Amino acid sequence: MATIQKLTIILFLFVTISQTLAQSPSPKSEQAKQNTASKQISTFTIEAPQLNTTKKIWIYLPKNYSKSQKKYPVIYMHDAQNLFDSKTSFIDEWNVDEKLDSLNAQVIIVGIEHGNEKRIEELTPYKNEKYGGGNADNYLDFIVITLKPEIDKKYRTKTNDKNTAIMGSSLGGLVSYYAILKYPEVFGKAALFSPSFWFNREEINELTRKTPKIKTKIYLLCGDNEGDADMITDLNKIDDLISEKRCECNNLTKKKIVKGGQHNEKLWRDGFVKAFLWLF
Repeated sequence: MATIQKLTIILFLFVTISQTLAQSPSPKSEQAKQNTASKQISTFTIEAPQLNTTKKIWIYLPKNYSKSQKKYPVIYMHDAQNLFDSKTSFIDEWNVDEKLDSLNAQVIIVGIEHGNEKRIEELTPYKNEKYGGGNADNYLDFIVITLKPEIDKKYRTKTNDKNTAIMGSSLGGLVSYYAILKYPEVFGKAALFSPSFWFNREEINELTRKTPKIKTKIYLLCGDNEGDADMITDLNKIDDLISEKRCECNNLTKKKIVKGGQHNEKLWRDGFVKAFLWLF
């Protein structure tokens, strides 16, 4: 049983690492993919002094943004390469822009490109004995201290915690959960898709226990066929620990386990709209 679990984890990490190295697809794969990003998408680069690098940021604006004077809630999302455009995605995209367009959604999406070979390092809060990592504090400091003020200055945003969400899948789900524990005054909503709690299981569980109050509205999602036998167990454990911190009558947590759901973009793409509508 331990051997099977070990092989599962290694296979999962191999897929994760492969994503980080997919920045430069071969000419053949480049031709096969199409640019599917909508007209509401733009990009810019920003210095990330906390990470000693620059970050490419993708912005989705509502269809009526230029014709209104409204302010909008914001969702910060990781792995921007996979959110909007099949041309930049590793295997498949989330179709975030098309889905929001179809809803005429009144929200701004800020997609943060992962750090390629540094993805694991940036999206994990503590070092893993086998796989390293543990630089999420600096990554989140970049989002909160450097990126968010720039977004709030350049765009018409609702800046309070109730209108600021964070969302991600896999390691992006792990770092999103860590974000709401570290910065509860910033992120009032979160969606955690297939969060890789296994990477820092003991530390994350202990941090949750020590956190006096968790007021963030949280959407939890995973599949029952993700290849990691502990995925549902870990999700249920975090759900239980969160429940100890607040009254369930407040309806602040939603958990969805998808029958047959696998650890891939299809699961996360299919779950995106329901998560968005529940959070907002």
